[in-house]
Amino acid sequence: MLSLNIRPLIRDEFVRFGEVIEINGVKSHSINEGTTERYHDLANVDVSDRKGKALINIFRGQPRPQPIEIRMMERHPIGSQAFYPLQPHDYLIVVADKVGFPNPSDLHAFRATGMQGVSYRKNIWHHPLLVIVPNHDFLVIDRGGPGENLEEHFFEEIEGSAVLRV
Repeated sequence: MLSLNIRPLIRDEFVRFGEVIEINGVKSHSINEGTTERYHDLANVDVSDRKGKALINIFRGQPRPQPIEIRMMERHPIGSQAFYPLQPHDYLIVVADKVGFPNPSDLHAFRATGMQGVSYRKNIWHHPLLVIVPNHDFLVIDRGGPGENLEEHFFEEIEGSAVLRV
């Protein structure tokens, strides 16, 4: 079993997988008679393939048993998927640096703060939601419409798995 090193989520290190959604260091402008700061265009929403539409969802995550064993990954071939936490709790992200089917040695792990979201580009292998605290809610924007937008890959027994220790 491969032990994954968990790194802090930083834009420059995540760019090959998608975008980090955060307002830290982003230019804003005042709207609504000066009562609101707008942080504009923080991430791309790519859902138009095959007449797709954007869906706005709330996911409520529960922690997995420790240590967290990573036995599978998923990707969305015809639409991006964005997650933004609705409570200020850290959470974990696991992505794979692979075009074909990944194996545990292709995985990268990040720890996001409760003030950071992510938008996975189309076809990026990632693990489903990994939360640290119970009932952690996320605003999720992904694709709805015709076409299959979910592909799952379960690691073979000979490939093994990876483990995260929080």
